[in-house]
Amino acid sequence: MKTTTSNTEMGSNEEDQNFATIPAKLDPTTTTTTPLLSHPYPNPGTGTGTGTGTGYLHITYNQGPRPFQDIPFLFLFLLLVCSTFSFGIFSVFHRNSSYSSLSSFSYSSSSSSCVSSASSSLSLPLSSSFLLPLILVLLLSSFLSLPISFSLLLLLRHYPKHLVYTTLPFLFLLPIFFNLYWFVSCTLSSTCTHAFPLGYRILLLVFFFLIIGLVVWIFIVNWHRVDLTIRIIAVASDALSRNLGLFGVLPFMSLLLLVYYVPIVMFLVYARQNGSIVPKESDGGYTCVWKQDSWVPAYFALALLTMLWSFTVSIEAQLYLISGTIAQWYFSKEEDAPPRRIRSSLRKDHQTPIFKRRNAFGPSSGTICLSGLLNFIVRIVRAVVDSTKSEDAPGFVNVVLRCCVNTFLSIVDFVNKFTIGFAAITGESYCASSRMTYELLRRNLLSAAFVETISTRLLGGIVFVLSAIYAIVVCAILKGASSIGVDSYYLSVLAWAILMLVLGFFVHVLDNVIDTVYVCYAIDRDRGEVCKQDVHEVYVGLPLSRNSRLSLASHDVRV
Repeated sequence: MKTTTSNTEMGSNEEDQNFATIPAKLDPTTTTTTPLLSHPYPNPGTGTGTGTGTGYLHITYNQGPRPFQDIPFLFLFLLLVCSTFSFGIFSVFHRNSSYSSLSSFSYSSSSSSCVSSASSSLSLPLSSSFLLPLILVLLLSSFLSLPISFSLLLLLRHYPKHLVYTTLPFLFLLPIFFNLYWFVSCTLSSTCTHAFPLGYRILLLVFFFLIIGLVVWIFIVNWHRVDLTIRIIAVASDALSRNLGLFGVLPFMSLLLLVYYVPIVMFLVYARQNGSIVPKESDGGYTCVWKQDSWVPAYFALALLTMLWSFTVSIEAQLYLISGTIAQWYFSKEEDAPPRRIRSSLRKDHQTPIFKRRNAFGPSSGTICLSGLLNFIVRIVRAVVDSTKSEDAPGFVNVVLRCCVNTFLSIVDFVNKFTIGFAAITGESYCASSRMTYELLRRNLLSAAFVETISTRLLGGIVFVLSAIYAIVVCAILKGASSIGVDSYYLSVLAWAILMLVLGFFVHVLDNVIDTVYVCYAIDRDRGEVCKQDVHEVYVGLPLSRNSRLSLASHDVRV
């Protein structure tokens, strides 16, 4: 182990320049020192992503000032936004007020034009008795989803094994119950029986049971990995509980996106009113129709492009914030306050001597815009591919092409997720962060996929069980306390959807925390140091990829 020991000693000479604390040396009895991101290098130095003399990437956490990266994409995004707002303001002042009274215009033969003849009024329908239970379900579900989410976080942090092993049986029992319940209810209902013949009901019942059996088989095959996944989720829950401010900042960013959308939507409404009412000959007579200005369709395309790109930029900015905050927690002193970590991940913080210029809306804003652009393109291509399914395009080749395209897009999403995380940790450009991602996945694809896939599926199962139990309770209360009949089922589904949405957001954040902690652990292993001993004790159990096994074997032979 001479090579590993020398690397560890050299890496500790300059650790005060790159880390907020002095990490502990690796204990060879508890974890191997084989790097995850690159081969052992002679001197870690102070770089954040540059090459070394051996030609391998030198990846480390950058806590110093960061240069601006990928600025052209930031300028392109700002140009798009400014153009959208500029033409939108023009559409407001250039609109035709006669658009709203188009139905009152008629053709006048004397003037050969359309003139206003009468006015029309609209009447809105009144709400029914269904409105009060609907409002109560919306308010109570939205209010209760917050304590349920925090309770879930505490349970995952302190009692993860108890929670998982308690909810796993319900993951199979609840679908079985729902499958039998709808079958029996439909059989007892004369209306459903006539609309849905018995043969089709039995076929659908068997189909759902086959899906449930497939899920059971997947969990049985991966049962030996559940225990390690539980420990990984517990570590990530502990990291997230130490940065609870994320649950305030991330929803606030989503709210800002909605506020940002309001004027654009208003501009689109006013843009439709740019045109004129002109006569059109039809069936030997003339009718008055609305003719839009020629620039309106182009503005619609511009505004929709801006909104979609802004949406993906918001997603990448949230991912950047999560990765940056968790990375600062991982590499910082325990007494550093979480608000300081979150604040330094968002913007420049000159009052913070340790973390400077670590922001998503500063040096790395161009990188976020580029990542959002790629995410936007992936979503557009996936939507185009999915649209071909509805066209019933025949041929086996088309099916294979769709599968290949969807697989490629999933790979791009997978790589992009790690890339923006590396950008948040190192402050490098998107291309440099992509190279780091390639190095990580090339050497450790199996462990990265393990972290990404198994934990996400397990958390999704827990969320489904909790939401289903909540929906059953809501349905029972509505059945006993109201007389809305079959509408209680619709309100129960609505309550289930609200809780699934909130808990799904929680799982999304926790899933990103798991990925970030894994990357930080890989950087630690790459430097031969330990910043969080409890993290190393868990993540060292991840399966090694083929390249890592070969590297470890050749290293042992040299020793």
